[in-house]
Amino acid sequence: MNVHTYPKIAIITPSYNQAQFIERTILSVLGQNYPNLEYIVMDGGSRDGTVDILRKYEGSLTWVSEKDKGQADAINKGMARSTGDIIAYLNSDDVYEPGALMRVAEYFSFHPEVRWLTGKCRIIDERDREVRRPITAYKNFLLRHYSYPLLLVTNPVSQPATFWKRSAVDEFGPFDENEHLVMDYDYWLRMGKKYPPAVLDSYLAGFRVYALSKTSSSFLTTFEREMLLARKHSTSALLNGLHRVSYLCISAVYLLLNAVGRLRTVRRS
Repeated sequence: MNVHTYPKIAIITPSYNQAQFIERTILSVLGQNYPNLEYIVMDGGSRDGTVDILRKYEGSLTWVSEKDKGQADAINKGMARSTGDIIAYLNSDDVYEPGALMRVAEYFSFHPEVRWLTGKCRIIDERDREVRRPITAYKNFLLRHYSYPLLLVTNPVSQPATFWKRSAVDEFGPFDENEHLVMDYDYWLRMGKKYPPAVLDSYLAGFRVYALSKTSSSFLTTFEREMLLARKHSTSALLNGLHRVSYLCISAVYLLLNAVGRLRTVRRS
């Protein structure tokens, strides 16, 4: 590809009171040096210094800070503003791996039939250190064996490492604004029912976990919500039963991880 044929990639970052992390997120996007980038930050009216950080990068990104109805609403507003050929959202505490956008653009360009794609994703902590490697390895194994029935049983698709074409938005519409925890999984189920994703065998992003993150603080509710969503798309008693087993197993693993994390914190203090 030459500079004139790079597809425009639109990245939307929904944000609310994430001054602790958002600059790292911004730099991971701008540091891609992708030649046809559209970066939009939709902030929900933060009062923690986020807006001051956004002002530093005016000219390199577009930002809005106003009250919204939640994360899905912010993403939808960003998608409506965007003009990119390829779309993704990156939460204000996650990051892209170096070169991720170029790898995504090249794959879409050489495989025009693909509607959406996903790649591997590291799990990182507050200090950007990789953690929970066994979970990452497990998800990578599932990705290599992706199928729609598997997606109905568990969710191996990492949101920060997932991208889709604008034509998918035209066909499947916006994110469900009534879904505040797993709007991404809902979208994967909607697209995946008709189109399988391409799976890139490379790391595209880092997903941050820490005590106050939405995923860490409500993981049991999140996994339960995924199970209930899958049932909306499946009438198979077998697949629904397997998803319940998956829910119980992954919930137990996360409870164990949290207990180990608390124990380590106590020992260090």
